[in-house]
Amino acid sequence: MHSLWQPWASPSMLWTKPLPQVLQGSRAEDGVQKILLGVQMLMDPLADGLSKMKNYEIARKREVVIKPASKLIADILRVAQHEGFIGEFEFIDDGRAGKFRIVLLGKINNCGVIRPRHAVKRDGYEKWEKRYLPAAGFGLLVVSTPKGIMTHTQARDQSMGGRLLAYMY
Repeated sequence: MHSLWQPWASPSMLWTKPLPQVLQGSRAEDGVQKILLGVQMLMDPLADGLSKMKNYEIARKREVVIKPASKLIADILRVAQHEGFIGEFEFIDDGRAGKFRIVLLGKINNCGVIRPRHAVKRDGYEKWEKRYLPAAGFGLLVVSTPKGIMTHTQARDQSMGGRLLAYMY
């Protein structure tokens, strides 16, 4: 009996069994085992969305579609739009979780989520600026506060602490 893959075999000999024998399963009713290809699970939709935005900015694309949509992603996009990092964005209801279509302006050098979501006191933003931003006053940290999601400078001006969500510069 030949194995399916032999490292010493030539490329033409990699598949030594016909396809019906390869797909032979243990189910008696149909004799074919289900093979799932391309199944992807989203563990952190916010991280996936921000990395997709960054990758599309690097590729100099004009717009990006992020799915699935959520209120948290919408709030972070609103902050990024207010700060001038992205243009207009819209929610598209596709009958599932929805998606966002975002117009990119080419102003994002880097963005990402902050994990774990560190708690920060109202006077402790400087430590996190040094860690996540390249220079003082360059870029922003997105913070979840009791008054909503805002930048770290807005939270500092209002003397509020919160949880760090993302960075962008």
